[in-house]
Amino acid sequence: MQRMTKQRQAVLDELTRVNDFRSAQQIFEDLHRQGQRVGLATVYRSLQSLADDGRVDTLRSSDGEALYRSCTTHHHHHHLVCRACGFTEEIEQSQIESWVDSVASAHGFSDVEHSLELFGVCSSCQSKQ
Repeated sequence: MQRMTKQRQAVLDELTRVNDFRSAQQIFEDLHRQGQRVGLATVYRSLQSLADDGRVDTLRSSDGEALYRSCTTHHHHHHLVCRACGFTEEIEQSQIESWVDSVASAHGFSDVEHSLELFGVCSSCQSKQ
């Protein structure tokens, strides 16, 4: 685990404050609006470090952009993400882990890492349609 610098703490605090997935650019802009002078490259480095330490979840948007959120669960999990509003639910399913192990084993792989994001429309957004 890396040292928690002032800039890294500011990035983590911002992610904790908003509690949804944000791009590095959005985080950078939010910090600047609050008077925090953190460079965009520093935001990217901080996000990578926080993700490596398990403090931040990362997923890819439909256009491939990396999005980040303060991690509320400190063990392996997956995400169910609303395409309409961005609401995200952390999910744990032992069946997924069993399936991953089975596929890896069938192809001669071991010590496999994975991440899974499922995208759909949440019940709140469904009721608005």
